[in-house]
Amino acid sequence: MDILPLAGNIAALSLSAVPVSYALNHVSALSHPLAIALMSALILGVLFVTIYSLSYCEISYDPLYAVFTVFAFTSVVDLIIALQEDGYVVGFMEFYTREGEPYLRTAHGVFICYWDGTIHYLLYLAMAGAIHRRKRYRNFGLYWLGSFAMSMLVFLPGNILGKYSSEIRPAFFLTIPYILVPCWAGMKVFNQSRVPTCYTPNMIQEEQRKGLLKRPVDLALVIYLILAGFFTLFRGLVVLECPMDACFVYIYQYEPYLRDPVAYPKVQMLMYMFYALPFYALATYALTFPGCSWLPDWALVFAGAIGQAQFSHMGASMHLRTPFTYRVPEDTWTCFFICNLLYALGPHLLAYRCLRSPAFFLKPPPSSLPAHHKKQH
Repeated sequence: MDILPLAGNIAALSLSAVPVSYALNHVSALSHPLAIALMSALILGVLFVTIYSLSYCEISYDPLYAVFTVFAFTSVVDLIIALQEDGYVVGFMEFYTREGEPYLRTAHGVFICYWDGTIHYLLYLAMAGAIHRRKRYRNFGLYWLGSFAMSMLVFLPGNILGKYSSEIRPAFFLTIPYILVPCWAGMKVFNQSRVPTCYTPNMIQEEQRKGLLKRPVDLALVIYLILAGFFTLFRGLVVLECPMDACFVYIYQYEPYLRDPVAYPKVQMLMYMFYALPFYALATYALTFPGCSWLPDWALVFAGAIGQAQFSHMGASMHLRTPFTYRVPEDTWTCFFICNLLYALGPHLLAYRCLRSPAFFLKPPPSSLPAHHKKQH
């Protein structure tokens, strides 16, 4: 997808977050939490009006253009926050992380800002570019939807349940539209038409006649899904304080970050157990039996969710903002890194397989019905 001509325009607008954040950081009136929330809402409102006036044609074609452009601006803000908290820049967003959302200063908060400021930012540029050129962006949108949803589903409960629950400020309530708008955007993305396939009914029938043993890639994915499912269940039991010796050894010697009182790792493992584990089971079924047309879409959503979650979890497990007693021990770092990297890589391989060769998941063509069944109709 060629997005270079538009990427410069969107990037230029989004990079205005740099001087804006620097200027606001030196306004003494923004030392009150309520003032920060009101100013943030005002800036987003002005930004939306500006985008609407400058890009009316794109917005009338697809209103998500405005959403992606505004979110690109907030992604740059998040990247500034992450760079500032790691000491790479100074004098930009101290006022916001101090009085607005102090939980962004945690290791988990820093890494979700890094993800939003890089991966989400590139996705926003790609999707806005696709709208400008009247091209499809459904796959990008599904990946973004999964990533964004997982970020919010872990970050918000972690803020409320963890040790920063007493630090909730008025700016926290700005997340309400930040959740509702992506829900609306996600429905619009799902309702977009899929890319038409070039498979004939005979090709679909031939592919769907193959058993699992004749599809070595699918067999390998099924084995991976089963192992990942056990790993997901095990880590869920660990954060639920299962008394088994294996759980005790794991949480103290391999992933002590799961004990961190910030609550983000606990919420993350529970999200895996209650949402990822059922998906692993359903995906195993879909790779075994043909015609599960829902898998390609949801595999993309799931890949985005796991990618964001593992990036934040792995990074926070080793970040200096995490207390030393909760970081991954040096002697188990290799095991931790390999296991978690494979856990993140597998869903992406599944999504790639579904997009690369979707014939097995397409609905069986009418010609595949038995002859006596067709006669009855």
